[in-house]
Amino acid sequence: MSDLMKTDKLAQLREAPNDFELSIPIEEMIPRFEKLYSGAINDVLREMCLPNQALPPEIHPLRDEMVLCGEAFTIRSTTDPTLSGELDARVEMLDDIKPHHVCLWNANGSEITSHWGGVMTRASMKRGCRGAIIDGGIRDTKDILEQEFNIWYRYRTSTGALSHAKMTGYQIPVCVGGVVIKPGDILFADIDGALVIPRKAAMAVLERAEQIEKNEGEIKEWVDAGLSAEEISDRGGYF
Repeated sequence: MSDLMKTDKLAQLREAPNDFELSIPIEEMIPRFEKLYSGAINDVLREMCLPNQALPPEIHPLRDEMVLCGEAFTIRSTTDPTLSGELDARVEMLDDIKPHHVCLWNANGSEITSHWGGVMTRASMKRGCRGAIIDGGIRDTKDILEQEFNIWYRYRTSTGALSHAKMTGYQIPVCVGGVVIKPGDILFADIDGALVIPRKAAMAVLERAEQIEKNEGEIKEWVDAGLSAEEISDRGGYF
């Protein structure tokens, strides 16, 4: 028995509930993150030996000025030509969305169908959803824009999901571009893409990123004042 492959620890790491209690309320954490930018947050994740938390760069915002932070509400789907049960599954999923959630949709490489549209936007916003990150397609773009909904996506198409894709689960661990996202992880996205911040590290990441942004403000002042690169480096600056 000792020669059998042991996967218990990996299963625990990947599948254990993400029930870590944040040290401040999520409604206080979100606006602080949304004052930051993805570069500073990503640098902090690298400092913490988490260098691979960025979602694929093909996932981009509908508008450049969009900034989004919230708790991950994960959804997974797959290509499937059948329709049975899909509408009922979507109704159940939508009713489980809570305030401060950001929907993260793992479409498993789909390239032909939309996974999010105008009605989905309206329904999720009614439940307090802050935005969505879709590793797949969207449609009803004009409607989404008019609702001022923060959304990141891979592509646009007029093709609806029914008869092309079906949900296979939600509020479960998913993987997008090699990044594992658990329900409750903190998602951040801006013009430079989307990041996954492990829930346990969220407060430490936030405080360190705020410090970095302050430091960078000082470095920019030194540059504007005409200091040489060497002088800036001697003061602890970086480029």
